[in-house]
Amino acid sequence: TSGVIYARSSKLGVENVSIHRLQVLDDSTLAIRLVPRHLYKLWMAHKMEKKDLEVSISVGVHPAVHLAAASSPPFGVNEFHIANSLLAGELKLAKCLKVDAYAPAEAELIIEGVISWEREALEGPLVDILGTYDVQRMQPIVEVKAVTHRKDYVYQAIVPSSVEHKLLMGLPREALIWEAVSKVVPEVYGVRLTMAGGGWLHAVVSIRKQREGDGKNALLAALAAHPSLKHVVVVDEDIDVYDSEAVEWAIATRFQADRDLIVVKDVRGSTLDPSSDQERVLTSKVGVDATKPMDKPKEKFEPATIPSTSRVEGLIESLRKRLAIR
Repeated sequence: TSGVIYARSSKLGVENVSIHRLQVLDDSTLAIRLVPRHLYKLWMAHKMEKKDLEVSISVGVHPAVHLAAASSPPFGVNEFHIANSLLAGELKLAKCLKVDAYAPAEAELIIEGVISWEREALEGPLVDILGTYDVQRMQPIVEVKAVTHRKDYVYQAIVPSSVEHKLLMGLPREALIWEAVSKVVPEVYGVRLTMAGGGWLHAVVSIRKQREGDGKNALLAALAAHPSLKHVVVVDEDIDVYDSEAVEWAIATRFQADRDLIVVKDVRGSTLDPSSDQERVLTSKVGVDATKPMDKPKEKFEPATIPSTSRVEGLIESLRKRLAIR
């Protein structure tokens, strides 16, 4: 689903905006997937007091609102403020009718409700970012109190495991990885969460290596910045992180498993990984340092170039013109 969920806790003095999976149970209830992040923390604070948490669910919003809601800033930062900055101060909010919550005024559809402190339902099985069915879990229930919408509204949905889904979840994490790695090595050239890794589990990081150990420091920083990461490859600045063949070539020519491989066992991973321990959320992580070793000449690791002459280049150009090749 594409619903953007707003909640606030007067006790904690915190507002939060985030995106969560929602499953329609019947005409008046939804199951909401809560992982131990910010909204979960607000809900737990209310649960301790046996109080429901009032929320708004906005469907059909500006992309800036989606991007802000997916950004995971520090706890206490209102993501609507981030969206407002992205929109140059033009974000407008509306007060909900039945609950103490706000929602983007230009949303196509707004669902007002409460996350029950005591009611739960079996959620799933549902497809998530990896394109596999996630396990079923008991999750809190959202009790719908009101629904408002525009005339002839458009229902916006995000197809699970689509490029849109992966970019929305992965892009903010790429920024976090970049920031963390830049604190342990002087120069970062690129960060990519790969599409085949769901935009979530696999990363490639390009750095300028200045001394031995920089690659491994970058690996550890990347894994710490995004706890769901499972596999990370670090390459030199001459490797394009968006070129999968170039990354594989770097592994083939610059990596030795006994020297450049890091394996971390039994650490927190992603609940979405079907190969992990999904009950305890434990996994093993791998870091591959595919940077050039500094104890060997640099030219040993540079791709060979095919020599050319002006005559050869002229023949190639004439063939291109004859065959209409641009």
